[in-house]
Amino acid sequence: MPQTKPIISIENVVASASVNQRVDLNQITRTFTDVEYHPDQFPGLVFRLKVPKTATLIFSSGKMVCTGAKSSDLASKAVKMVVQKLRKGGIDIVNEAEIVIQNIVASASLGGNVHLEEAARQLPRSMYEPEQFPGLIHRMSEPKTVILLFASGKLVCTGAKKEVEVYQAVNNLHNKLEQMQLMIY
Repeated sequence: MPQTKPIISIENVVASASVNQRVDLNQITRTFTDVEYHPDQFPGLVFRLKVPKTATLIFSSGKMVCTGAKSSDLASKAVKMVVQKLRKGGIDIVNEAEIVIQNIVASASLGGNVHLEEAARQLPRSMYEPEQFPGLIHRMSEPKTVILLFASGKLVCTGAKKEVEVYQAVNNLHNKLEQMQLMIY
């Protein structure tokens, strides 16, 4: 029987977007003094927002990658805000951004310790090599995620495309560990 419900926190949502047109990064740099653009080092421009606290990479192809959001909604909102700010600054953007969530990274605590050695033996698609990395790497097929699980019962879940998948993955793993009696409270 689970002693506690896992405490889950979404740490980062990565969204890709495209306005399906070319964008003049030099014009953006001239208009917005606080953007970062070093074309000799990296082909994209970094456009940061304070609220929601995100960084959006903008490429001349019109493709964008937004990182740092704490939810899918905030990631979408951030991209839309960047496009709106560009337009207000006189950058001609004809289309609305097509936004796709690429990855959600979350941390969680299962509320107890875990027998990692035994979990590695019993959980399919798991790898545990403590001399190389202190956590067990579990590749979950449904929902398709990768979970880094530590003896402390803390974990990192990555690869989800929807927030609900994070909750499903963590709860599925917690229930499995409970059934296998690998949780120590």
